[in-house]
Amino acid sequence: MNLLLLEPAEIASGSPVTVRGERARHLREVLRVVPGQAVRAGVIDGPLGAVTVVEVHPDRVQLDARTLAGAPVPERCRVDLLLAMPRPKVFARLLSAIASVGVGQVWITGATRVERYYFDCHQLEPGEIRRHLLDGLEQARDTRLPEVTVHRSLGQLLEGLLPAAATRLVADLDPSLPRVAQACPAQGRVIVAIGPEGGWVDAERALLARHGFLAVGLGGRVLPSDVACLVALGLVHDALRR
Repeated sequence: MNLLLLEPAEIASGSPVTVRGERARHLREVLRVVPGQAVRAGVIDGPLGAVTVVEVHPDRVQLDARTLAGAPVPERCRVDLLLAMPRPKVFARLLSAIASVGVGQVWITGATRVERYYFDCHQLEPGEIRRHLLDGLEQARDTRLPEVTVHRSLGQLLEGLLPAAATRLVADLDPSLPRVAQACPAQGRVIVAIGPEGGWVDAERALLARHGFLAVGLGGRVLPSDVACLVALGLVHDALRR
């Protein structure tokens, strides 16, 4: 845990914050905190800064979080993700990873090569999604929680549910296609579409193209969808930094 994340309600009163469970265990046993020590912390979707340890007990740690009130709030990531639903176990791992890499919004969608029963898995429960995303934010030292929505139909998702003012890219293996760096804008949001294992079918590729998605190459190597997702996000982030 590279960042202690606090819920907005925990700091609302301005009183000392008491953390228990896994967060307290990590502070005591891994960081070995002592009273007076500063700890890197943030409020979910809020400021990022530091808190001060007040008391350490076997079952809890008390913190002074008043310094977070004047700390800066990180900007929301400019990169969004349209993701064909992976296998549920892969999806759970991927959520944490994409939160670490950085996304602002995630649209989970069905596709021809996505099994329908994937959408009945417990990994899509809001609490499960949030838990994995928070793990990723703690790793990356960020507080901005990605927004995740689930859509069984790609066609319905593309019909007006995506922000119009965004550059739209769909990852492809063809090395002759434009590189990600060539397609990324200097300003504005970028949506990256990642297909399922086996890729989008031709009709889906055509549908994405009609809705403004430009195919960009990832280098020609055949990658699992979760690896392709992280590679694409990394390339977009690198292009935006440049």
